[in-house]
Amino acid sequence: MADHTIAADHTAVRVALWRALHLRADPPPHVIEDEVGLWISDPGDGWRERPDMDVDATRRTRASIVARARFVEDLVVERAAGGGVDQYVVLGAGIDTFAQRRAELAVAHGLRVFEVDQAGPQAWKRQRLAELGYGIPEWLRLVPVDFEGDWWGQLLAAGLDRARPAVVASAGVTMYLTREAIAATFRLVAGLAPGSTFVTTFMRPIEDVEPDQRPQLEVAIKGARAAGTPFLSFFRPPDMLALAREAGFRDARHVSAEDLEKRYFAGRTDGVRPSRGEELLVATT
Repeated sequence: MADHTIAADHTAVRVALWRALHLRADPPPHVIEDEVGLWISDPGDGWRERPDMDVDATRRTRASIVARARFVEDLVVERAAGGGVDQYVVLGAGIDTFAQRRAELAVAHGLRVFEVDQAGPQAWKRQRLAELGYGIPEWLRLVPVDFEGDWWGQLLAAGLDRARPAVVASAGVTMYLTREAIAATFRLVAGLAPGSTFVTTFMRPIEDVEPDQRPQLEVAIKGARAAGTPFLSFFRPPDMLALAREAGFRDARHVSAEDLEKRYFAGRTDGVRPSRGEELLVATT
């Protein structure tokens, strides 16, 4: 069992476990194959008995989680292989496992990966990677930041080159931020070199969500509030597109749950498909 004296964020652990649950509970084809996050989080033998790991109740939620992870990963691969992009930034990285699962791709394309997160959880993750034998390769930069401070300056100090294009991803973060903080992040990323891509998730208002999914979202909202990390921002697609335009992005598009379903879940009859609760915005400089 891992030493949890430096605790990982509970939300990051839950997301990592949902990725593993997809592989273990859902029939193939799997959208993404990721048990590395399970190994890093080390939740104990009874993790599948947790209420938030109920196979039926979380079916669409975990589909959304694996769909967003696969979409971001596909985008990084596409930009690295076809667009010459060699910088990938993960904001609020949590237990992201791209660097462990796709190391060969990163090395082949000279990709530098920047994982940006709060200092405590990141120190815990660094410890777990060492214990599991992954280590920290030279091309992986773990960037501990205070998101209420000059986190952008800390990212630049860690080696991000604003003069070269990058892919910047922010998954499962915007709901915890104010509209002003989100807009500020948009403006910073929009100032990167032409050819850069920003992909972010956003939470839709509860009335936009499928009726059968609303109770679960209500539980998540209450749980986040009780944990001291309340959901602050909900957006509809036109609002996110407007934010991107105001920030100065050259182009922006909404990627809906329906888009993700067509791309990654076509032909499934087992109910594994993403919910409208969280969708994606892709913007380019």
